[in-house]
Amino acid sequence: MSLAHAAYDATWGRMFAAMYDRGLKATEEGGLGEMRLQLLAGATGRVVELGAGTGVNLDLYPDAITELVLVEPDPHMAKRLRERVAASPRPATIVEAPGERLPLPDDSFDVAVATLVLCTVPDPAAALAELRRVLVPGGRLLLIEHVRAEEAGLARWQDRLEKPWRFFGDGCHCNRDTAATLAAAGFETGGLERGRLPKAPPLVRPLLRGSSALH
Repeated sequence: MSLAHAAYDATWGRMFAAMYDRGLKATEEGGLGEMRLQLLAGATGRVVELGAGTGVNLDLYPDAITELVLVEPDPHMAKRLRERVAASPRPATIVEAPGERLPLPDDSFDVAVATLVLCTVPDPAAALAELRRVLVPGGRLLLIEHVRAEEAGLARWQDRLEKPWRFFGDGCHCNRDTAATLAAAGFETGGLERGRLPKAPPLVRPLLRGSSALH
């Protein structure tokens, strides 16, 4: 890590984690929270969540799950995640590791969860390859993600403003074609639903969500 990156992480990265839940409050109350609840109702068995962040999803998981592993590489987010897990009745194991290198065995989970995280992982293709590795045959990915706009005009603005958005968004890319990345990684995309992230800035309003099975 360069000195500049270390300084950025120590200042803005820490502040971003501290503000994250408050920053999403209007979006969560405007409909994202209900989307999470509907999505996670489909989780069963052994579950791994990629980029668990501050643990927003933790108490939304149904009783049908038998194991929950929360992966979070960012130390500032992981600190808040540990506090949330300690205060929750939901048992969970926290793994502080990058999504591209999961220290988890092959074929060990029935369901993977990724909500607003594939926009931020440095290499989403590698992270999806890791999820494919740790999922059992026939496993599923439950997804909510803001994505590249289908409308050409908005997509151009996403491209123009991607760098400043990424800087202030702690690495979040506003213009990733996540549907194409999922398909290339061997996940079904036909059942995923496009929509709008409620009460979100226009650059990150285009949404992809649903359950994606392995080919």
